[in-house]
Amino acid sequence: MESDSYDLLDRQLAHALQLNGRAPFSRIARALGVSDQTVARRYARLVGTGALRVLGLSAPHALGEERWLLRVQCTPDAAGALAEALARREDTTWVGLSAGGTEINCGTRFHPDQQDGTLLLQRLPRTPSVVGVTAQCVIHTFFGGAQGLAIKSGALTAEQVALLLDEAPAPTGPPPVLERTDRRLLDALAVDGRANLTDLAAATGWSAATVRRRMDELERHGALYYDLDLDWRVFGLRTTALLWLSVPPSRLAATGEALAAHPELAFVCATTGPTNLHAVLLCPDVRSVYTYLTTRIAALDAVDRVESAPVLRTVKGPGPFRRPPTRAARPATAPAPG
Repeated sequence: MESDSYDLLDRQLAHALQLNGRAPFSRIARALGVSDQTVARRYARLVGTGALRVLGLSAPHALGEERWLLRVQCTPDAAGALAEALARREDTTWVGLSAGGTEINCGTRFHPDQQDGTLLLQRLPRTPSVVGVTAQCVIHTFFGGAQGLAIKSGALTAEQVALLLDEAPAPTGPPPVLERTDRRLLDALAVDGRANLTDLAAATGWSAATVRRRMDELERHGALYYDLDLDWRVFGLRTTALLWLSVPPSRLAATGEALAAHPELAFVCATTGPTNLHAVLLCPDVRSVYTYLTTRIAALDAVDRVESAPVLRTVKGPGPFRRPPTRAARPATAPAPG
């Protein structure tokens, strides 16, 4: 679908699914004031054209994993192939090309106890086409993960949001330790976060009741959450830019929280490295990047320095690598690692 064919209902549906990825169509329909069939048809159209996917993802922090953001400078002739190679890895997310196509940006994650956890970081500098690598550890997330940009859209009213949100019971006991069957469950949900219990039972070898109980447990402990892989043209957003900012440590928390409140930012985190804040900006066009930098960023007096880079192409989003459907080239979408 072209951007001018998206309407308020598409935006409301995306907002609803960001709030509650597995909400039944009947519940979404009640909140939106339309029929179940209308919601089902609209969802099928968005999924069928590659504009939207609901993904069930594991949360790194809940599993004791570390997240790293990589900036890989490489020769122009090799950037595309290397980006696709990185996208095919299971331990990468949000692989994209920026800086005129000579820099690859991506996220990776691993558990500190894994012997080969840093294998990707060790191998990249040895690749002949790579001329430089910067790796920054994510030490705090101000906005991102289960909090997707759609919830800042205002497509739904406060009353509609209340109808879609569930009250989660407080977690009890230690965080879950993932077993091999849990991995099969998470692999299936990462492809389709709305997969039915029968299909998930077939993927795991568990009964449907066991699948439901385990999903509830993982969600309760924050180990499983739902996110959208979304074509942001649904919201009229065509340009993505990555931002790296430097602020004094004493102002880091306040500045990060201020950035997290900006409706234009899809991801905000604190990092190690030469800059200590990273953010992902979505806006209608490149001119809007200038407006954002000279107004909202300029108003933050703690920011000493900012670097920006438009994303030319997103090769992989938050879930498993899938080649896009055959249609007009999909514009860059917003990275939200983890």
